[in-house]
Order: sequence, then structure tokens, then C-alpha cells
Amino acid sequence: MILLGTCGIVKLRLNSDGHITGTEYLSDLVEKEHKHDDLKDHHDDSDNKTHLQGLDQDAENMIRKVKQALANGEGCRVYGVLDVQRVAGNFHISVHGLNIFVAQQIFGGSTRVNVSHIIHDLSFGPKYPGSHNPLDGTERILRGASGTFKYYIKIVPTEYRYLSKEVLPTNQFSVSEYFSPINEFDRTWPAVYFLYDLSPITVTIREERRNFLHFITRLCAVLGGTFALTGMLDRWMYRFLEAVMKKNSRSLVR
Repeated sequence: MILLGTCGIVKLRLNSDGHITGTEYLSDLVEKEHKHDDLKDHHDDSDNKTHLQGLDQDAENMIRKVKQALANGEGCRVYGVLDVQRVAGNFHISVHGLNIFVAQQIFGGSTRVNVSHIIHDLSFGPKYPGSHNPLDGTERILRGASGTFKYYIKIVPTEYRYLSKEVLPTNQFSVSEYFSPINEFDRTWPAVYFLYDLSPITVTIREERRNFLHFITRLCAVLGGTFALTGMLDRWMYRFLEAVMKKNSRSLVR
């Protein structure tokens, strides 16, 4: 669930059979992203230094662990709640958090990064009765290819008003999808992007209880339709039998 306006993300480590083998809790992603932007130049310098000076022990251990996980066919499952501002933005899943030289050592190139994914549930706020999120159950599996998925999401602020007069503020959304393949000469790395924008309008959904007069009106409409249909069937049957009897009477006269 994505909340517009403390963030808790959990990453589960899965083996090739889909069983959980480890758990990692990720927090303060937004703050880390801001720090990453502030220190971008420093990060680029660090990449160059790492490339020139070689890898330290921690980086070598991580490369070895990730390579072993890839060889074993491992994957991951990410779930949780992310708090974002009420302005256009994006969140994404990628290898961008890695030192580029380290990523190169792990995957051997951007074309070997597989971003296949299944979206079990994605919502922008709490669910309400009858709600449907278009990305739920989305499955995108890449075989022999690599690239970047981009989901362009249009969020519509929504108020759901219960019969008890309680109001549930939430959001519904529509989505369009775009896939960009990557070749070995591209300098970008595959990722799954969710780019969202907010609509300036608000939709209100109200629960209403039908009164007894409305029930009587619908009942009369159903009964009237039933009588009209049976009347038509009776006329058709009468004309059919009449035509058959006339044909038989003519045969007897001859």
C-alpha cells in the first residue's frame, strides 16, 4: 500500500521453490533517497575510486553472496507501506543502490539483469467496498531479454461515505504500461518504475439504502414485464395452433 502524504518496507528472500529463507527490513527510504540526491557527486567520485583502487572486503563478500544467490535461482518479495508526498513523483525497484562497478561485477552487464515481477497488490490508500486496483495480479516475466518497465499511474482522490456517515479518504487510479528493452550499449540499468500523478478532481462514492417505495416500483416493473411476456407467448401459441388446425382441416376436405 502506498500512502499519500514513516515508511516500512520488508524484503523477503526466497529460494528457487518460493520458500522464505531470510527477511530484511528497509526503512526511511525517502530520507535515504534525498541523501542520495545530495551526495550524488560524492557517490560518482566514490565509484571512480572504487574502480581504481579495487574492491574492499565488504564489496567482495556481497558480490560473492549475490552471485551465489543468483546461481541458486533465488528471488525476493517486497511488501509494506510507503508514505509519499501529494505531488507527482515515482518509486522504483532496481539495482541503482549498488555501486555501478559492483553491479557490473555481479551481473556482467545491464542486459543480464532480470526484472521479472508479479504485482500481487498495489493500492494508494485503504480499500473500500467494491474497489478494484488495476495492477493487482499483474505478471510480467522476461525470458531471454532485459529492459525497464514503467507504469504510468493517474491517481484520483476518492471519498467513500458509509451509511453511518463515516467518511473514508482514499484513492483510486488508472494505469498505462510501457516496456523499454535494453541493449548492451545502453548505459542505463533495468528497473521497474511506478510514476504517479494526481488528478485535480475528487470523486465521492456514497452508500445508499433503497426505500420501500423504490422496492414496490421495481416489483411492479418486474411483474408488468412478466405479464407482457406471457401475453405475447400466449398470442404466438394461439396463432401457431390456429395455423396448424386450418392446414389439417383443408387436408380432410380434400
